[in-house]
Amino acid sequence: MTKNNNTQTPQQPPKPEPEHKLLDIFIGKWMNQGQTIASAGTPAVKILTSDMYEWVPGGFFVLHTAYGRIGNVDVGGTEIISYDGASKKYRSHCFDSQGNISMHELTERSGMWTWQGEKTRCTAVFSDNGKTQTAHHERLDESGNWVPAMDVVLTRVE
Repeated sequence: MTKNNNTQTPQQPPKPEPEHKLLDIFIGKWMNQGQTIASAGTPAVKILTSDMYEWVPGGFFVLHTAYGRIGNVDVGGTEIISYDGASKKYRSHCFDSQGNISMHELTERSGMWTWQGEKTRCTAVFSDNGKTQTAHHERLDESGNWVPAMDVVLTRVE
């Protein structure tokens, strides 16, 4: 009888990279308040949403869900934030309640996060030990210029 010396080592699951840990600042429940920016013929309206950021099992992706109102319109959406170790880039994929899909590249510099998409972008600054997130959103207008779209403040509630 021959003895089989092939022992299999249990495969270890992949582990998130240190860059994933930077996304911890988002994790939690937030109240989002602000307003859209008035433009020619369009008045500013209030924004009130409840946002939740949580880790997807495994710790590689952040799931962000939001529900609320912009003016008199019920809105919601889902965002998935990821870090790609091969390209060394953060990415965001957004799906909203009006059927829109958008993709953004995220960058982080000294606690300031920037989402840069084809037609929208946002800069968020964290303060108050990560309990407040102040975000300025912009959009491309018909002439191809970046114009303010909305300003919001998110306050961590949990």
